[in-house]
Amino acid sequence: MTNVIVQDTGFVTDDWSGPLLDWDVATQGGADPDAGYGLDVPNTVTAEQLKPYFNSVSMIRVSFPNSADGRGFSIARTLRLLGYTGRLRAHGHVLADQYTMARRVGFDEVEIDAALAERQPEDQWLARANWQDHGYLQRLQASA
Repeated sequence: MTNVIVQDTGFVTDDWSGPLLDWDVATQGGADPDAGYGLDVPNTVTAEQLKPYFNSVSMIRVSFPNSADGRGFSIARTLRLLGYTGRLRAHGHVLADQYTMARRVGFDEVEIDAALAERQPEDQWLARANWQDHGYLQRLQASA
C-alpha cells in the first residue's frame, strides 16, 4: 500500500516525481548537483551536514523512526534557520497530535504509512491544520 501525504488541506496525492537519494549514496558522491533530486536523511544527520546540498536538492525528507524521537523537529527548525527554502517533508511515525509542531518548525508536509492513516484518519490531521493559530504565545499575549 502507498504512503499518505498530509498537508494543511488533508490527505493529498504525492506529487513528488523526482529521484530520492539515500543519505549514504549522496555523501559517497552519488548525487548529481544539477539533478533537483530529493534527499532521504536519517534523524541522526545534523542540519549543518545538509547545508552543502541546499542548492542542489529540491526536497529533504527527514526520517521519524518513532513518535517519541523528536530529533527530526530540531533538524527541520535548524534547516530553516540556516536558510533552506526547499520542500521539507517529515517521513515515518509522526502522529496527528504532532502535526502542529511539524508545521511550526518548518516541515511543509508529513508522509505516513497507510496503516497510521487508517488509525488516525484525515479529520484528526485537519483538526491540527490551523497550526498558525492557537499557539501558546497567542494565548499568553491575550491574557496579558
